[in-house]
Amino acid sequence: MSTDTPGSQSSLHRANLERVLRAVRMAGSLTQAEIARGTGLSAATVSNIVRELKESGTVVVADTSSGGRRARSVSLSGDAGIVVGIDFGHTHLRVAVGNLAHRVLAEESAPIDVDVSAAQGFDHAEALVDRLLAEAGFRPDKVIGVGLGVPGPIDVETGALGSTAILPGWTGIAPGRELAERLGMPVHVDNDANLGALGELVWGAGRGLSDLAYIKVASGVGAGLVVNGQIYRGPGGTAGEIGHITLDEAGPVCRCGNRGCLETFVGSRYLLNLLTPTLGGELSLPRVVELAHQGDLGCRRVIADAGRQIGTGVATLCNLLNPRRVILGGDLADAGELVLGPIRDSVARYAIPSAARQLSVVPGTLGGRAEVLGALALVMSEAGDSSALAVARS
Repeated sequence: MSTDTPGSQSSLHRANLERVLRAVRMAGSLTQAEIARGTGLSAATVSNIVRELKESGTVVVADTSSGGRRARSVSLSGDAGIVVGIDFGHTHLRVAVGNLAHRVLAEESAPIDVDVSAAQGFDHAEALVDRLLAEAGFRPDKVIGVGLGVPGPIDVETGALGSTAILPGWTGIAPGRELAERLGMPVHVDNDANLGALGELVWGAGRGLSDLAYIKVASGVGAGLVVNGQIYRGPGGTAGEIGHITLDEAGPVCRCGNRGCLETFVGSRYLLNLLTPTLGGELSLPRVVELAHQGDLGCRRVIADAGRQIGTGVATLCNLLNPRRVILGGDLADAGELVLGPIRDSVARYAIPSAARQLSVVPGTLGGRAEVLGALALVMSEAGDSSALAVARS
C-alpha cells in the first residue's frame, strides 16, 4: 500500500522536488540561493533536493559567482528531456527542437500557402518534426511534449480554433488533438500572441519581469498578457484580443464582424493597401519597414500613424492591467523608433499618468523566433515534472 498520501512526508518531498524542478526549468539556470528565494524553501531543503536531482542525472551543478560571492549554479541536464515547438503563421511554418536546459538543438522555417488545408499543414509539421528530431539525434520517446502555436484564439473547452483565426479553413479544427494523434506525443496549444509573450518572458526582452504584454502586429493584431509571471488567457481563452478594440464604429468591417477594430487600421493588408497606389509592385510589410528606414516619407507616415493607433490600444491595456513593459513583436517591430515613438505618444496621451510612467515600450529581441521559442517554453511550463524525471532516468 502506497504511503504517498496528501500531507504525508513522501508527498511533501515530492511536491518540493517538483517546485525546484519547475523553477529551474523556466529560468534555465539558477543558483541554489535563487531557488530558495523563488520557491520559499529553506536553503537546507534546496541543497538536499539538488543533491538528489544531481544523483539521478536530472540536473547539473557548476561553480559560479553571484554578487561577488561563490555560488553553485543549477540547470537541467541536456538528457532531462526534449521539447518540440511548432509555430503556424499566416505564411510560414517554423519548428524547433530543444532541451530542458534551454538549448535549441535544431530549428527550421518553411513557407506555407495560407490557403492550405489543415490536414496538409499538419502533414508538413509532422514531416518537419521527424526530420529535426533525427537531425538532433533523439528518439521520439525522449520528447516530453510539443508546444503548438496558431494565429487565433483557442476555445478552452473544445480545444478548437476560434472564428477569428487568420488561417482560412481552420475554424473549428482542434489542432492540438489532431497533432497529438499524428505524433503520438502530448501537445499543448496556444495562440501565437500568448506564445510570443512566453518566448520573450523566458528567452528575450521580458526576462526577469512578472507583468508584461506582448503585442504582435502582422496580418492580425493580438496581445499576450503575462500577469504575476503567468499567461492570462481568461475563462474562454480569448483574453488579449486587442486587435478587436473598436476605434471607429463607422470604420471598415473587420473579419470579426464589427466595424473599425484596431486591426482594420494597422493589420498588414490595410497598411499595404495605403502604399500600393504610390509604390506599386509586390509590397510586403518588411519591405515597407526597409523603405521607411531609407527615408521614404510615405512609408514613414503610414508606420507612424499605425504606431499612434496601436498606442491607443496599449493605453487601454495600461489602464486595465498596469503592465511593467509592453513588447512589440511582428514585422512592424523592426521599424524601431519609427513606430515605438508614436506608440509612446499615444500612451502618454490616453493612459493614466501613473500607469504610463511605470511602463516601458520596447521591441522584442527574438524577432520571428518569438512564437516558436514560446512554444518550447509552453511545454516547459505545462508538462508535468514527473515526465522529466522519468526521461532522465530512462
